[in-house]
Amino acid sequence: MTLAIGDRVPDLALTATGEKTVRLSDYRGQRLVLYFFPRANTPGCTQEGQDFRDAASDFAAHQTAVLGASRDSLKAQENFKAKQSFPFDLIADTDEALCQAFDVIKVKKMYGKESRGVERSTFLIDTDGTLRAAWRGVKVKGHVAEVLAAVERLAAG
Repeated sequence: MTLAIGDRVPDLALTATGEKTVRLSDYRGQRLVLYFFPRANTPGCTQEGQDFRDAASDFAAHQTAVLGASRDSLKAQENFKAKQSFPFDLIADTDEALCQAFDVIKVKKMYGKESRGVERSTFLIDTDGTLRAAWRGVKVKGHVAEVLAAVERLAAG
């Protein structure tokens, strides 16, 4: 089942960088941008993370936290976060529970072969834990600016 705009997001226990376990409910009272990326330390994922990093203060100014998520191991996420100086945590969704909840696992074709992978996607969750916007099949260029504009509209009421 795919989450729809207006649905309450599931509250899962998630393994995050910094040896933390976080829940989406931990972010209630502020907005949350949850972005899914296919793989740490690949060009598109690095650029997307850098764009979120570079806009972190703009998101914070609108009481909005950012979380990145992929199926990478916690060690890979820790290394990626440190290497890129991300000011936000990354989720190591190795059991795919979060990916399944947001329906971001898709069959991809590369070089004629099919494989399961994370579809680059971003979700905007409001202060009450309700899904307010979703971007699927994201193209990196200009995406963070589009998400920030949506945050600003939501913050303005």
